[in-house]
Amino acid sequence: MPAYFIAQYVVNDRNLYQQYAKGAGPTIGAFGGRIVSFDVAAETIEGAPPGPQTVIIEFESPEKAKAWYESADYQAVVGKRLASTTGFAILSKAMNFG
Repeated sequence: MPAYFIAQYVVNDRNLYQQYAKGAGPTIGAFGGRIVSFDVAAETIEGAPPGPQTVIIEFESPEKAKAWYESADYQAVVGKRLASTTGFAILSKAMNFG
């Protein structure tokens, strides 16, 4: 069952965020993840999100997503995202409605 890492935020420190992106990118593929959407100006149609930048990464399972997030390589860079942005991230599991 696929799982999705979804983050939405405002970038407050573009230089630090770029360092994060360079370090985080290679870690995604190492766990079979793929970026489904990267939108710096997502349109809000309901509610009040923290910001317009939205990232959606698909993994083959929640376990793979958590293994990626908790990996030493990702943990070495995630602090840069947390320090350079204001927002949130969630892990959402796909459902089979068939």
